[in-house]
Amino acid sequence: MDKLLIQGGRRLRGSVAVAGSKNACLPIMAAAILADGPLTLHGVPVLEDIRALGDLLEELGLTVRRDGDTLALQVADTEPCHARYDLVRKMRASICVLGPLLGRRGRARVSMPGGCAIGPRPIDLHLRGLEAMGATIELDEGDIVATADRLHGAEIFLGGPFGSTVLGTANVMMAAALAEGTTVIESAACEPEVQDLAACLNAMGARISGAGTPRVTVEGVQSLQGCEHTAIPDRIEAGTFMCAAAITNGQVRIERVRLDHMVAVVDRLRAIGVIVEPADGGAEISSTRRLTAVDATTQPYPGFPTDLQAQLMALLCLADGNSVLTEKIYPDRFLHVAELARMGARIRKEGPTAIVTGAKRLVGAPVMASDLRASAALVLAGLAAEGCTTINRIYHLDRGYQRIEEKLLALGADIRRVAE
Repeated sequence: MDKLLIQGGRRLRGSVAVAGSKNACLPIMAAAILADGPLTLHGVPVLEDIRALGDLLEELGLTVRRDGDTLALQVADTEPCHARYDLVRKMRASICVLGPLLGRRGRARVSMPGGCAIGPRPIDLHLRGLEAMGATIELDEGDIVATADRLHGAEIFLGGPFGSTVLGTANVMMAAALAEGTTVIESAACEPEVQDLAACLNAMGARISGAGTPRVTVEGVQSLQGCEHTAIPDRIEAGTFMCAAAITNGQVRIERVRLDHMVAVVDRLRAIGVIVEPADGGAEISSTRRLTAVDATTQPYPGFPTDLQAQLMALLCLADGNSVLTEKIYPDRFLHVAELARMGARIRKEGPTAIVTGAKRLVGAPVMASDLRASAALVLAGLAAEGCTTINRIYHLDRGYQRIEEKLLALGADIRRVAE
């Protein structure tokens, strides 16, 4: 298992390109199950999560071929319908095969998903939506078993106690694409990744309107064809590099970023004292010498994303004053607090809220990554800390960032990957 060694204190300078969105690519890859022809997806990052879903899709009868950042996916066998625990346990996003399997093959057996330890993430909304469309759902030995002769249109409400569900919206939308009649999804997730999935499905011949709003309408069609599609840029990777530039008092140009997908993030960064300027398809990031404390609350899109909460916390560890971060999506997503405290951060957790009192400095220390985005926060803290930081269990990091240490090294960071 690899670890990262970071010698902190270097200002980041230069240019970095953002990869395609992991969270957009995963459900689009699953959508290949629905197609009668090949699906060619461009802008696909080389990540463990992408590889894991590719392995699962191959077991479900698809061929998956990579050429650079392009994946070619095509159904070769329509019989397999069992997404086994050994594959699904590696990441939660594997659940996105449930909707297309049920919609195209009429049956699915999918193990309850795994993923990062960031608190409970039930899938009851997924199942409720599919049941409303005529599916029969049972639980057997830890597997979800879903069957349907043919799904039918329905009015489905996908609001939950922590807001709408992104993967639930994706699952229902994919299942509804081949259902008989019209499906209306109320309280649908509005995230750019959902919009990108809808754009790809429409290019395949689906009839989906309203994606990006809380009300999505899907008119079922008889069949879907393959298509070519380019994934949107990864807004979470872009936000991570914005925070990296700010925490090192650096000056970084981020290529291939959609600032219109990051309005809440840019708002909070500017309030802290980070300078974010649009620049010909990208953004120029720099910061003032002194950072200001802010309050931030994670919310469904277009609110501040939960996937950037940990990175923002790392940045606020060096801001003047007291910042309040409230987690409304995954209230237990604070495993990084204890590790940041090992580096001199002053953070007090109270339920779903963390109060961050800015420190004069952070100091390098050995720390343990607990989940994907917490890993990124520890990397940011290590870049700014005095001395050496050792980050263990970085396999989490590889699930969502394509060789992040190589990109940071090119920006001037003193960082290297070593085998334990």
